[in-house]
Amino acid sequence: MNELIKIRDVAMQYDISARTLRYYEDMGLITSTRSEDYAYRLYDDENLRRLEQILILRKLNISIKDIQHIFNTSGSEAVLEVLSKKVDAIDREVSLLHELKEIVLEFIRQIERSDFGKESDVKLLYAKAKEIETQIINVDYEGNPSNVNRLLEITEKLDNKVPDIMVVRIPKFRAVTSGLITFDELFGGDFVPWQEANSHLFKPVIFDSPDFLCGKDGKAEWIWAIKDETTEADTRPYKIIEYPGGLYAVAVSVDGDGESHDKVRRKTEKWLENTDFIIDNDRLLMGHMIYVDDEIKNGLGYHQMNLYAPIKLKKNP
Repeated sequence: MNELIKIRDVAMQYDISARTLRYYEDMGLITSTRSEDYAYRLYDDENLRRLEQILILRKLNISIKDIQHIFNTSGSEAVLEVLSKKVDAIDREVSLLHELKEIVLEFIRQIERSDFGKESDVKLLYAKAKEIETQIINVDYEGNPSNVNRLLEITEKLDNKVPDIMVVRIPKFRAVTSGLITFDELFGGDFVPWQEANSHLFKPVIFDSPDFLCGKDGKAEWIWAIKDETTEADTRPYKIIEYPGGLYAVAVSVDGDGESHDKVRRKTEKWLENTDFIIDNDRLLMGHMIYVDDEIKNGLGYHQMNLYAPIKLKKNP
């Protein structure tokens, strides 16, 4: 019989966390055993070899789903297919980076021909920078406008990498709602002063903040999780709702940056294409402020916000 190794020793040997080992086991990539007189997970030689294969593939940025495909297919065809696709993706990115380099060099040459002592040249360069930032190409300048168009295309493709995404289940919770109103009404109306004055009613659902901001059709709904004993009389004139919770794909965005939110949402949808989940259109996309601590905000330069995309399993055909 093979020698069995404790989960703690495996974690130390391969410099990974016990949580990661349990995750790989939950995903069906490795298995452990437990003896009657020992409560902890134990791993044999075969599963250690499997773990080494997993760690190599993860170093190559191979997804868990592709690793499952490799392990569930006999022979080498699956791993060769996955690695070939990875090479193709790298080639595409390298090609885009080379093209981006040439465009940036052309911008450098244009800047070198400009005089920063001249107000007109500085304004021209600023206009060009804003043009790229806002993706509005309507300023005449020396150079080839097609470079700017192609720059936007390339940076969009290079920025198409999916963010780190978690799938979480939010429990049902009671909340007070602002109702679905315009952003001007939300932040310029009575709800913000009301919630600031009634913070004693709220309780965290996740992290250290009880609030979720939902958006739909140019309007927003702010919901704040409330303590169980809170009544309609406490929240008047605002209503109490039972928020259904459910599964969400979670990615980090940046507070106040609508463009960032849109990009993260698009990347999340792209990420979902490689899973068995789809967007659940019966629920709204939610924003949740991870940290409200000013010290953290000052250290980062901004508040971080998680974007929660409601998801559900695809229906089997």
